[in-house]
Amino acid sequence: MRTLDVGWVTCAASPECAGSARQPYGRCLAHLDTAELDEVVHGLSPGSAVDLRATVVSRDLLERILTATRGRLGRARFDWATFPEGVRFGDIAFGGDVSFDHAHFRRLASFFDARFARNASFREARFDRGLSLHGVAITGHAAFDRVSIDGDALFGGALFNRTASFENADFHGFVTFDGTGFAGDATLRGCRFRRTVSFRKTSFGGLAGFDGARFSSGGYLAPISVGRHLTLAGAWAGKGLDVTTGGCSVDLRRLEVGGRLTVRLDDAEADLEGATLHGPATVRGRDGARVTSLHEVDAEELELADLDLSTCLFTGIRHPEGLRMSGCALAVVPRGTRLGSRWWSLWRAPGHG
Repeated sequence: MRTLDVGWVTCAASPECAGSARQPYGRCLAHLDTAELDEVVHGLSPGSAVDLRATVVSRDLLERILTATRGRLGRARFDWATFPEGVRFGDIAFGGDVSFDHAHFRRLASFFDARFARNASFREARFDRGLSLHGVAITGHAAFDRVSIDGDALFGGALFNRTASFENADFHGFVTFDGTGFAGDATLRGCRFRRTVSFRKTSFGGLAGFDGARFSSGGYLAPISVGRHLTLAGAWAGKGLDVTTGGCSVDLRRLEVGGRLTVRLDDAEADLEGATLHGPATVRGRDGARVTSLHEVDAEELELADLDLSTCLFTGIRHPEGLRMSGCALAVVPRGTRLGSRWWSLWRAPGHG
């Protein structure tokens, strides 16, 4: 185990073990003998706090703790812990704050339907074979900053009752947040999605922040519900991006998409300033949806349909000949723009009947 500068009394079993020492033994739970561990386990009850920081947690050790507490843990500390075998926290109730910061899961880690009554932190945790938090409920703040997941990551049907942070998380496998609910702000700034990621029917109560995120194999944010603001500013999607949302502002400034971009807006406002769209792109609106800026957009093929463009900034468009519009309200027709065959009836500019 790596040498750690820790804030707890470490295990005396060996210089290499930084596990949190259990008193009066002076050793971590993984290095207690059978009689000593029996004594510790017999002292546990539902709601007991557990401290397994920097400890190698075997399947047997974990099962003994969960059995003794009847699946109801209090304050739980697993920072820097190593789990060499598959881990199952399914249906476990965590009554206090929970921390898995820097923990290393070498096999599949499942928290299916687990309940976190307070804050849950997985900052910089490593998952070698995938992670399931399907159906979990986290009442407090949830932190997954700089987490690394080599296998699939399943967050479908989860409920985050407060804020959630996934800043600079690295997802190597398939990722799903389908049906997930974020009651507060959700920050996914700088995330790397190396395979397909899906946010179908995901709800965000406040901010949905994907600033600088990277979608290598396509991203599906369709449909999603956003309470206040969706931002994909500076994001990159190598093989396409699909976004459907409404009732919020949508920041697509400096977005770069290598494949097809599809954006559907329902009573929403979008800003595409500085976007670079290498493939065909469509932005379609309804119920007063509007685009406020196409300033310096670089798109060889961009279709705008049923949008309010009366206040849109068109300056500096790199390929105006590739811009097509239908059903849009315009204050002025941009130079070089191609309108649909029914352009006169579709152009509802001020002063034109």
